[in-house]
Amino acid sequence: MGEGWKKYLPPVCAGLGLALAAVWACLGLEQGTPADGVCVAGVMVLLGLGALALLRLEGYGRDALEVMLLPIGAAMLVRALCLDYVSLDYTQFLSEWYDYFKANGGFAAIAGSVGDYNAPYLYFMAAISYLDVPDLYLIKLFSILWDVGLAWGCLRLVRSLTRERQGSAAPLIAFGAALLLPTAVLNGAYWGQCDAIYGALCVHAAALALEGKGPASTALMGAAFAFKLQSIFVLPLWGVLWLAGRVRFRELWAFPLAYLAMIAPALALGKPLGDIVGVYFKQMGEYSRLTLNAPSVYQFIPYKMELDENLASRLGILAAGALVLALLALGLRLRGRLDRETAMAAAVVLCVGVPFLLPHMHERYFFLADMFTLCWACADRRRAPAAALVCGSSLASYCVYLRLKYNCVVRLGGASFVMGLEALAMLAALALALWALAGQVRKMTEEGRA
Repeated sequence: MGEGWKKYLPPVCAGLGLALAAVWACLGLEQGTPADGVCVAGVMVLLGLGALALLRLEGYGRDALEVMLLPIGAAMLVRALCLDYVSLDYTQFLSEWYDYFKANGGFAAIAGSVGDYNAPYLYFMAAISYLDVPDLYLIKLFSILWDVGLAWGCLRLVRSLTRERQGSAAPLIAFGAALLLPTAVLNGAYWGQCDAIYGALCVHAAALALEGKGPASTALMGAAFAFKLQSIFVLPLWGVLWLAGRVRFRELWAFPLAYLAMIAPALALGKPLGDIVGVYFKQMGEYSRLTLNAPSVYQFIPYKMELDENLASRLGILAAGALVLALLALGLRLRGRLDRETAMAAAVVLCVGVPFLLPHMHERYFFLADMFTLCWACADRRRAPAAALVCGSSLASYCVYLRLKYNCVVRLGGASFVMGLEALAMLAALALALWALAGQVRKMTEEGRA
């Protein structure tokens, strides 16, 4: 035992050292009192311990936990260093929502009209309005909590894809990689966004679907939809699974039931149903630009070129709809034969292709693409190029917004393309995903004829 301990001593010491550094980083926070810093440090420690507890819950022993101390400690440290950053979204939106709840009675204010997020996130905003800790840190800690849940979902999804490979390290790699993925760190701990919430629910839902747990998976998708509209990018996967016979129709009813359960407290507090349902329609009509720093197909249109934007928007919606219909038809064609690998390839095509084709997308809307391609690459290293392209393009797009400066403007024949390279990388990733999906379908067709 003494000799075996030695090989784990470096990661254990490194992990503990990073965790200690994260604590000290929290104690030196700029906002609030020293007591607030202690509270934030305590929560960060609990989140790190929670990550280890989830690994233990999944059956991993002491050796694995000791090794995972290093990425978990590093993940908590880098997030602690991000907590003081104040983004435009925080100053213009999140802090104002918090002030509204603070001034209007917390949960009682949910009945009013505030923000453009759906009811479940407003419950959180109402809850933290009773606390005296700076809201900037509370908002970010909530996202970091879901970062841990997201890493757990990635572990489960990769394990569902690799369950025939006993003893594979791929699920643990996915857990650590999800915690340290730059866009995951920037999204919540730095930016103060909350895409990890619906991202975690979608990834867990996909894992459950691949494990044959239809009702639970569709219920989680209902909860994800209640948090964020962007969950619809991967939602058609359940249509594919139903047409392929992997999910029963009656199991799909868990989706609306879960959604209703999530908004029921807001209804009980007096918020009109029209306001709750109308949030997503409000979001869809909020921005007129074809793309908002998203690496989408619209980045191939020269900067400031005059065109019929309504026509371009409709064409993009039709293209995204055609992609979804093609995948649904594929599910019907593969009825009774759809395997996990093909379903995962279809999920990646949806997460990358739908926001790539739709208009009015933000850079953050490729968050699901980041996570699903990461899991795909961990389960099968042949998919690493697609993951690198997606995550690299997504990170570059984040930088455009956070730096308020384009990374690389390409000029061709007098035309300027401000994010053409990022869009080209995303297009290449979509092509790789479609090629992989076609390969899976071809393989299954050949096996069916044999």
